Amino acid sequence: MTGSSAPLVPSASDARFETLVAEADTVSVDGWDFSWLDGRATEQRPSWGYARAMADRLARAEAALDIQTGGGEVLASAPVLPPLTVATESWPPNVARATALLRPRGAVVVADSDEPPLPFAAHAFDLVVSRHPVTTWWDEIARVLAPGGTYFSQQVGRESVFELIEYFLGPLSAEQRAARDPRHAREDAEAAGLEVTDLRAERLRVEFLDIGAVVYFLRKVIWMVPGFTVGAYLPQLLSLHRQMEEEGPFVAHSARFLVEARKPPRPVVP
Repeated sequence: MTGSSAPLVPSASDARFETLVAEADTVSVDGWDFSWLDGRATEQRPSWGYARAMADRLARAEAALDIQTGGGEVLASAPVLPPLTVATESWPPNVARATALLRPRGAVVVADSDEPPLPFAAHAFDLVVSRHPVTTWWDEIARVLAPGGTYFSQQVGRESVFELIEYFLGPLSAEQRAARDPRHAREDAEAAGLEVTDLRAERLRVEFLDIGAVVYFLRKVIWMVPGFTVGAYLPQLLSLHRQMEEEGPFVAHSARFLVEARKPPRPVVP
């Protein structure tokens, strides 16, 4: 009819978008457990098996420190913890979660700002571990390690999941692309007086199967798209949802590297 228009009826795809986003935007993102993504996203795992290798080292340690433990899930997965086990975490919800998980195991969780100095005496630990630290303070790690002690860490490498980040933020700079290069980890560790005994890197396929997985991931891993909210990126999310429904999963590639470094033992005095 002239001068009138048909009412706008949301498509089935748009209705699915609203349902998926509403769910992902309200679920808790506390801790470092990604099980909510089961069936919604997949990621290849590094060949070295960090949790298993970490557990092996913990079983042989006397005093261990887990830096930036998150919700304590990775540390708690170890069957045996050293007699002295301490974990640090900065985000209050994760401090509470990690405490509830690790205290029954005899481990102490310390609320810490993740800025140097670490709140521990020099030479306090024969093992320091950390999975995916935001920043690695090599001088502090060297300070709290006992002579002959080991730092063992899995870290995020360069250009990790940049396909997703650049979808929302546009092309990143050469400086951003060069960050988190494993070669820098070696240089920084050696500058702190540590000997790097193992350094390995891998790129791994990641698939996001629906837009809810993208929303949850960006809410949880807050440094990927700083300041991310559904409201701030609604047009991009809707466009990506439609792309995924037409073309299939959104594919990206994560980068991981394993670094192990040893503090030289005290020299033997004749």
